[in-house]
This record gives sequence, C-alpha cells and structure tokens, in this order.
Amino acid sequence: MRWNRTGSKVGGRSGAGALRRIADAGTTIRGRILVAFLTMSLITGTLGIYAIQGLQEAGELVNRTYDESLMSINYARAAAADFANMRSAFARRMVTRDPAAAAKLDAAINELASTLTEDLGIAVERSQSDRVVRSAKAVQEGVELWETMRHGLDGSTAKIAAWDALDHQAGIVDGQIELLVNYTAGDGFVFRQTARKVVAQEVRFNLIAMAVALILSGFVAYLLNRRITGPLAAASSVAARIAAGRLDDAVPTGGRDELGALLRAMATMRDNIQAMMEREVSQRRSAETLLADALQSSREGVVVVDAHGRIALANAQALQFFIGLRSAVEIGSSVTALANGQADAPAALVDCARTLSRDGEVQLADGRWLRVSRSATQEGGFVAVCSDISVLKEQEAGLTQTNLRLDAALDNMSQGLCLYDADHRLMVVNRRYGEIYNLPPGSVVPGMSVVSVLERSLGAGHHPGSGRVDLVREAEAIFAAGPDRTYFQELANGRVVAIEQRTTADGGFVATFDDVTDRRKAEARIAFLAHHDALTGLPNRILFSEQVDAAIAQAGRSSGFAVFCLDLDDFRPVNDTLGHVVGDELLKAAANRIEACIREIDTCARLGSDEFAILQRGIDTAEDAAVLARRLVEVLGAPYVLSSHTVTLGVTLGITLAPHDGTSCEKLLKNADVALARSKVDARGSFRFFEPEMDARLQARRLFEVDLREAVANEDFEVHYQPIYCLNAERICGFEALLRWNHPVRGRVSPVEFIPVAEELGLIVPLGEWVLRRACEEATRWPDGLKVAVNVSAVQFTSASLVTAVRDALQATNLAGHRLELEITESVLVANTGATTAILHNLKMLGARVSMDDFGTGYSSLSYLRSFPFDKIKIDQSFVRDLCAEDGTEFIVRAVIGLGASLRMTTTAEGVETEAQLAKLRAEGCDEVQGYLFSRPVPAAELPDLIAHWNGAKRAIA
Repeated sequence: MRWNRTGSKVGGRSGAGALRRIADAGTTIRGRILVAFLTMSLITGTLGIYAIQGLQEAGELVNRTYDESLMSINYARAAAADFANMRSAFARRMVTRDPAAAAKLDAAINELASTLTEDLGIAVERSQSDRVVRSAKAVQEGVELWETMRHGLDGSTAKIAAWDALDHQAGIVDGQIELLVNYTAGDGFVFRQTARKVVAQEVRFNLIAMAVALILSGFVAYLLNRRITGPLAAASSVAARIAAGRLDDAVPTGGRDELGALLRAMATMRDNIQAMMEREVSQRRSAETLLADALQSSREGVVVVDAHGRIALANAQALQFFIGLRSAVEIGSSVTALANGQADAPAALVDCARTLSRDGEVQLADGRWLRVSRSATQEGGFVAVCSDISVLKEQEAGLTQTNLRLDAALDNMSQGLCLYDADHRLMVVNRRYGEIYNLPPGSVVPGMSVVSVLERSLGAGHHPGSGRVDLVREAEAIFAAGPDRTYFQELANGRVVAIEQRTTADGGFVATFDDVTDRRKAEARIAFLAHHDALTGLPNRILFSEQVDAAIAQAGRSSGFAVFCLDLDDFRPVNDTLGHVVGDELLKAAANRIEACIREIDTCARLGSDEFAILQRGIDTAEDAAVLARRLVEVLGAPYVLSSHTVTLGVTLGITLAPHDGTSCEKLLKNADVALARSKVDARGSFRFFEPEMDARLQARRLFEVDLREAVANEDFEVHYQPIYCLNAERICGFEALLRWNHPVRGRVSPVEFIPVAEELGLIVPLGEWVLRRACEEATRWPDGLKVAVNVSAVQFTSASLVTAVRDALQATNLAGHRLELEITESVLVANTGATTAILHNLKMLGARVSMDDFGTGYSSLSYLRSFPFDKIKIDQSFVRDLCAEDGTEFIVRAVIGLGASLRMTTTAEGVETEAQLAKLRAEGCDEVQGYLFSRPVPAAELPDLIAHWNGAKRAIA
C-alpha cells in the first residue's frame, strides 16, 4: 500500500472493489465452484507433497537396498565364483603338458585374479558396513597368499604337504568369501527393515491425511450440494415437470446466482411455453375446424381406418357414396371383417368395405364410378380417398366412342391414308390403303418405314419395270412437289391413284391415296359431254360453234359451206304420249340416220330437244345443200321401228349458205332457225333456204314472246266468265273461267295466239295457277249453288305442282272443293296413264270435279271414260255447230249424251248459239249447255246482272 502526497491511501478503493468482487464471487455458482476447487486443490496438493516426500524417502531406501546391498551381495558371490574358476584353471594347468595350453591357462588364471579383485572392490564400494570392508580385505589378502603359494608350487617336484597347504589356503579363502556374502546379506536385511518401517509410517500418515481430506471433501460437497446441487435438482425437477406438461406447478424463486436466474428463466420459459401451447391449441383447434370443414365440404369422399382396421372417420361425401357407412363409423366396424364376410352386415356395407380394401376404380350400385386411392398412416392404418369419376368415365366413354368413330371413319374413308412421324415411320394406316394397292391385311402395319411400305407395293406387282430405287425416287418427287400438288400414280392393273402429302406440326407428314380411276373416266366423260350431247353422242352447240367458226376461217381459201337447222315434226306429241324412254330412243335413231346421210367432213350436232344442226362443208352451189336436204327428209321420214313401238314422223329444215347469209356462227344459226320457222309455217316435212324477209317475221315473234313474258310477270290478264246453263233446273249452274289478254298496243289478243306460245315458253304453269286462284277468289262472291270451271292444259296437268296449286287455292279462298271443276283434254290421258290416274284421284280427294273437255276431237277412247274418274263430258262445239245438219252429227251427239247418262256423268254441250241447237240438245237429254245463246264471256263485274237475268234477282247476290 502506497501513500500519496496528501497522505490518503491510493490502493484503498481498488482493495475494496476486489473484496466486493470476491464477495460477489462467493454468491455465484462459478465462485462457489471455484472456492471448492481451490480448497480441494489445496488439500490434494498438501497430500501430494507429503506423499512425494515419503515416496522419495522410500525410494532412497529402495535404491540403497538395491544399489548397495544387493549389488554388494552379487559381487561378493561373483568373487567366490572367480576364485573357484581360478582353482579349476590351476588344476588343469598342473595336469597339462602342452606348453601352449599351459600358457593359455596361466593367462586365464591371471585374468580371473584381476576380475576377482574388481568384484571385491565393487562389493566393498556398495557395502553398507565396515565389517564388509574388513571381510573383503581379508579375502583379498587370502587370494594373494594363495597366488603366492600357487606360484611356488612345482607340479613335478611338489610334495603332498605343499598341495595340502595350498588347499588349506583355498579353504580359508572360501570361508572368508562366505563370510563376506553373509555380511552383505545382513546389511540388505537391515536396509529392508528400515524401508518397511518408513513405508508403514507413511501409510499411517497418508491414511490419516486421506481421512482428513475426505472429511474436508465431504464438507465441500455438502456446501456445494446445499448451495448448488439442491437448487440444481429443483431446476431439474421443474424442467421435468415442464417437459411432462405440468405447467401449472410452482417454480422456486431461487437466489441471486445462476441457478436463481435459471429458475427465473425456466419460469419465464414455462409461461412462454404455456402461452405458445395455448396458441398452438387454439391454432390446432382452428386448423382442425378448417380441416373438418374442408373434409365435410370436400368433393372427395375420405374414410380413415385405424391400425386395427376399424373405420374411424368418414366425411359427408363418403357417407353419401356408401349406404350404411355412418353406422359402421359409429360402432367402429372392421373393414377386413366386413370385406371377408365375417360380420353380419348389409350387402351395401359389405360392398363399401370391399371397395375400401383396395386401390382402383369401382362402379357403385347407382351407376356412379369411384376411384379409390389409399395412403398409409404412421399408426399403421390408412386413409382412403374416393373420387367421383363418373364424368371422367363418361368423357372416357365419349373419347372411346370418338376414337371408334374416328377408326370407323378412317376405315370407311374413300381415300387411303398413311400418317408418318418425323422419322418417316408409319404411325396410322387405314383399310382403304390396302384395298387400293390390293395388299393382304396386316402387310402394312405401324412402325414400318416409308421404304418398307413402298416395298410392299412393289412386291404386290403394281409397278412392273420399276425397282426399289425408282419408287424411292418417285416418293422423293412427291415430297418435293409440295403440299398443294397432286401426283398421279398409274398401277399395273390400269388403276390411277392420286397422291397428296402434307406436313404435320411434329415434322412428319400425312399422305392420302385416292383411287381416281373412275373419276378420271368421269372427267373424260365430262370433257366429252362438254362438247357432245349425252343422249346421242353428237357434238353439242359449243363444239358445233367451234366447227362453224373454223369453217368460216377457211371459207376464203376453199369452197363455201351450209348450215342446216332440223326440227323433228310431231316429236313432242310422241314424247308426251309414249313417254320419254321412247322419245329418247327415237332421238338416237334419228341421230344415227342423220349421221348416215352426211359425209365424214360434215358435222352433225344436237342443239336441243328435237333440234339438230348440220355443217355441210365443201359445197359450190345451193343445189348441193338441197340434195342433202331432200335426202334427210326422205330418210328421217321413214318409219322408226323401236323396241316397243313403230313411229313415223317427219323433219323440217332451214338452210343458210356461208358466207352469203352470215359470217358468224350465231348469225348463220339464227338465219337457219328463221328459215326453219318459215318452213314449218309453209309446209312441214320440207326445207327452205334463208331469205332476208324471213327475219322480219322472226323479230315479230320475238317481240310477241317478250310482251307475253312481261304480261305474265305483271299479271296483265283478265278472267272472263261464260255461264253454264242447267236444262233440268232452267238456271245458270256455274261459269267457265276464260283467260283474256288486252295488250295496250296490240289490243285484244286471242287465246288461240298466246296460249300455244305460253306453252312453248313454259309460262303456262304460272299463268294457269294465277287463273285458278283468281277464279276461286271470284267464285266465293257467287251464290253457293254456282260452280266455276277452269281449263287445265296438258303441260300444266303434267306439272308436279298441280295438286298443290289446287289445294292452296281452295285453302286461300275458303272455296268448297265441290264448287271447283277442272277441265282437261283427252291428250292429257295419253301421256302417262298411271300418273294421270293418281293426279285425278288426288284432285277428287280435294273435292274438285273433273270433266273431259272437247270429247271426240282428240284421241277419243271409251276406255278413258272407264279408267278415269270423270264427273262430266263436254261435247265439242264442232259437233254442236253441225247439229242441225243432215251429216250424222246428230247421232254422234245422241251417242255421247247416252254414254254419259249410262256412266252417270253429266254432259255439257259447248257452242250453243241458236234456239234450234238448244231444242235438239234438250230433246236428246243433254244436262248442261253453254254458248253465245246465253252470253258471251263477260268480266266478273257483269256477273250479278247476268245471274239476275237468268236466275232471278234474289239469286244474283251472294
């Protein structure tokens, strides 16, 4: 301790701090352990120092015992051995006669004597007492004396007394050496006893010191246990209770040391653990709630089976899937027992257990499909997740059906198909491919390369003269042609295959093979028909025009040519009456006759139905054309013996000469058609050359046709009505609707003029339907007892829309069917008896009446009256006009009226103009009459006055 200048202590403060640190250290575990360690170290150090000193002392005694006593004894005994060896060597020396051996033995004796001296010296040096020194000196002197006596003894002259003296001296030496050994052994015993005494003292002291150390250690351990181990055990107990989950037990407060801090930390840890556990429990409960909600709301059925095979849990969806599962969960039924039939349970529950016993897909009794996936739990049970895959199954079934349809589509394709991958390996091939190439089934299968497929076709013999290399080159050409090119391949059997290929997204390609043999033939046929008539095989208008244009181009370099237009006379009636089959046969026969009449350089073409054209080349005068025309008239006018009929018809021709009558095909054909029309007007079965004035008449006809078309389109017609008078009732019973055309320029045009033209132009059907609708509409304004008669032409009757038109007109006007009367001519009956009968019956089913108009003027046949359901016969006005003449007409009329009465058909006479004609008809029993005697055809506005005149005023208003 130092003093400063003011006399205060400098080290006082630092000393007080050190004392506090020491005091604080005593209050901590580390300090207490340090004090205990220092105390134990001090005790151990003290004991160790004392033990070291005792060991050192005992070691010295042991060293002395070994180094001095034992060594001294050993060397004393070695000296005895050396002397014995000297005596033995001397004995041999005395008996040997070999000088060398004697010298050697003398040297050995001297060396032994020297060794003996050294051994005695060491024995004396290691000795522990004076008596050993004296005894060793006596031994040395005795040996020296023996040596002296040995040297003085001559073996050859020595006497026995000398030898006895020497032996006696040797005995003395042996005794002295034995005494020396005993002295050295006695010294060793003394040292050993001393060492034992020292060791015994040290043992007693160490035992006492050890007991004291143990007592001190126990005291220190007691202090440690009291200050450290006790609180530590309490902390351990607290930790064990916390680990066991006993968080409500009290935690000792502890002191200010580390154990106190540990206990306080453990209390805090317990509180934190308790809070964490409460949070975890809350979270787990929330998670369990969410999991339960998820399980219950899951679309998957979940069934939990414990380690004993019992059903522990099932969500709502699983309960919906399996009937009876709820009771199995409540009683904990065993899945294995239920699946094996060991438990008495409903069949539905057994099926449920068997479903849950394995993974896979199963169909429920209600038709739904489930997929069961099982996952093992850690406890040894499993969780089965059941997914409703009914929709997936339906989709799979739909996909399967789609694939089947696709396969069916592929197998039923009209084209062959081969789909190759990016490596040009076959992936898909359909049946049609094998059929096209006549390959046996199974010869071309997926996995084959393009070359292998080509080799199959080559092996089938479809490519004579071509080898594998040629086919590969051909295939490469197809690939190089691009996707929009078609390659045609001709096979050995004459078939033609169209090949197209297109690349796919994966780098492969698809090739289609179409057997276009028939299409090629059809295309050739189409190409032929594009320039030829399908029925006769003659050139058509297009090819004929090309031939005429070529003839016009050559007309200046050679002679002229003529163009003929031919029209078969009376072909249409034959076609309508005998049918289209006979008409077609007739046209082919006429074409053959025309071709037989012309030369090879001439051309014959069919332009229309019965219209033909001829190009006659190389003519010089009109007479050359006239010669051909006369030959055609003669040949075509001869009877035609067909398959079922013999038909006779004529031909009318119109001729133009080029280039005089025209320098274009259109002009020449037009002029020839004009000449044909003129020839028909003059005389059928003849021919006429074109004359310029003929064109004016043709233009007038064309204008008339244009006006007629416009009139039909604009409905510029009127319907007039002529009364039909009933002779029995003496009143008008109906009216016949008659069409009238009042042209703004031409004036009133007679039906005789425009009706035939309308039939030729195909306008008669819409025109007749218009008249029918107008007449029905007007008839609804008449009194109920009056009927309306409408004429139906042959063209209109053969139309498929006649029955529909009549039905629509009746429905649109609400006119009763029995008030409509349809008048047809006998020509209608000739065309198609079966079809006509069907149409007439359909009209009768609508309630309409049917009458035969102009009976006796056409193809009159009594069989018609028997075969067809007629309600009335109308006698033509040509018979009524000559009724009063003496030419037999009266008998014909009488016969017709009688025939009608016999068949219960009403008879109506047309064209009654005089009272005499009326009287005759009344006398013959005719039912109805009409004609100018009663009224001309009048517009609908005049009908009320006309009805009032003949039937009375009360009947004139509907």
